[in-house]
Amino acid sequence: MPDYNAASRSAALSLESSPPALPRWRQRLYTLVPAFDSLRTYSPQTFRRDLFAGVTVAAISVPQAMAYASIFGMPVQYGLYTAMVMTAVGALFNTSKQLINGPTNAISIAMLSALAAVPSDQRIAAAIFMATLIGVFQTGITLFRLGDLSRYISQAVIVGFTAGASVLLVLDQLKHALGLKAGGGAHDHFLKRFWLTMAYGGPIHEPTLLVAAATVVAALAVRRMNRRLRWRLPELLLALIAASALSWYFDLGGKGVKLIDKLPREAALPRFELPHGDWLLAQELAPSALAIGMLGLLEAIAMAKSIAAKTGQKLDINQQCLSEGLANFAGSFFQCFPGSGSLARTYINHQAGAATQWSGVISAVMVAVVVLLLAPLAQFIPKAALAGVLLLTAMRMIDVEEIRYHFRATRFDAAMVLATALSAVLVSVEFCILVGTVLSFLMYVPRAASVDMTELVMDEAHRIRERGENDAACPLLRVYAFEGELFFGSGPAFEEHLEDIERQLDDDVRVLVLRVKHLRNPDAVCMKLLHDFIERVHARGVEVCLAGVKEPFLETLVGVGIVDQLGRDRVFCETPTVWTSTAAAIDWAHSRLRDQFCETCPRREKNGAVATEWHFHI
Repeated sequence: MPDYNAASRSAALSLESSPPALPRWRQRLYTLVPAFDSLRTYSPQTFRRDLFAGVTVAAISVPQAMAYASIFGMPVQYGLYTAMVMTAVGALFNTSKQLINGPTNAISIAMLSALAAVPSDQRIAAAIFMATLIGVFQTGITLFRLGDLSRYISQAVIVGFTAGASVLLVLDQLKHALGLKAGGGAHDHFLKRFWLTMAYGGPIHEPTLLVAAATVVAALAVRRMNRRLRWRLPELLLALIAASALSWYFDLGGKGVKLIDKLPREAALPRFELPHGDWLLAQELAPSALAIGMLGLLEAIAMAKSIAAKTGQKLDINQQCLSEGLANFAGSFFQCFPGSGSLARTYINHQAGAATQWSGVISAVMVAVVVLLLAPLAQFIPKAALAGVLLLTAMRMIDVEEIRYHFRATRFDAAMVLATALSAVLVSVEFCILVGTVLSFLMYVPRAASVDMTELVMDEAHRIRERGENDAACPLLRVYAFEGELFFGSGPAFEEHLEDIERQLDDDVRVLVLRVKHLRNPDAVCMKLLHDFIERVHARGVEVCLAGVKEPFLETLVGVGIVDQLGRDRVFCETPTVWTSTAAAIDWAHSRLRDQFCETCPRREKNGAVATEWHFHI
């Protein structure tokens, strides 16, 4: 069987190829609901891959959804509702073809804290109303197109997040694979709970370990057989089915092998119901909704980017934020509590060979089928078998070559990967994403807030170029070029450059040309610095002109009064009719000098005559 990673990449490229012309309404529909766009090239082979992946994910979703609901005191059926509705809605609107939405461990732990002060008889209604608030917040992020800010999060954060989350997943599933009793409470740190479990969780239960190991071996055997015989059997699903069949046949539950919890009799399909909440409750829950909503977005985006790096698919981050918002908002009308992108289920979906978003829809449908029809059979799934699948998935999540590449690239990349991965293990998954995000911004802002300045000279080859160590400075005319972002963050660097120019201006300097062609995004702080600089230089009898002024920059100069301060004839703009505004500015400067050139000026010919034709090249 061909590698699923390569197959997914091929599928992504084929589905993202240039489509034929479509009516505008259909283009908008496909943009809003990316899952519909994937149907244009859907095939029986694609459906088979999505079906196998969806069924495999559903087998994991049922016990996880029940466990995550119980973390903050919700009846387990609400976790199943969330695994149905949120998963289906999120899949329809996702641009990521493998991301699975639904209940997650991190969100449930955050909800435990957020609802701590809510009376127990109101907790269910408050949790559902929290999903409404989070959905509104996340949808608002999309409407203001703030999701684009995620592009400032380094890829090193995604690599570190994936590595750290993989280690956490392995450590978390060892207790199920070894048959140990979980130690510690929900409020204890993960590492403390892991230590208590390993130290005091009892002896290793050999039948349980055998089930976990057999599940892993079975999945690897099917994978190898697929590769050698070019079959397409669902390795993870077959391994789970085999483990469940053996559990039923040999009554492993009676031999001490723990099985997943039985589905409650009252569990059924979710029904439509308006969320219950008022303005006072909204005010009380709003801060927690904001924090949990942001956490959910960061988790989902990090996982989507991690999968996209493996499959080669392109993501629309704003659309991704919209899918999270709509999944939470729509879910709140069907008795769902907040959720996000699931780490384990997303990677299992990818490893199982999911080709499109419809694997998520199939997973949601299969959860409903299990709840309605297969509940008696689902109870035979050993927790050790699920642990084996998750352990195998976690090992495949770690991309050693990608980690090595980032460690070889720069110290910043290596430090970011290490910091993100360590904070995931030592603190929490949700905190590691925040750490990586903050580090990305801390690295980006200083680089963005840099302004470079270069002094230019005119040489005998009729060029305007950077001044070298052996180039004499003109005593009458100085030319400086700037490049960078001109916002408040770069104010100190810009001010320092202007002060350097003032120190270099001799008493004989009469004209100063500032080339601003590559200055971008000016703001009030830097414009005030420029205005004051021009005022001080004028007081010393030096004339100033600006060259390379582009239209957006000119609008700002006019708005703050610098054009009036200089005079319109001293602002040289870049236009289609001007070959080089810098050369025009220097011609103007020479006209102000009234042909008084220094001895080294290339504009003066060796015989003392003045060159009447001169062309400058930057």
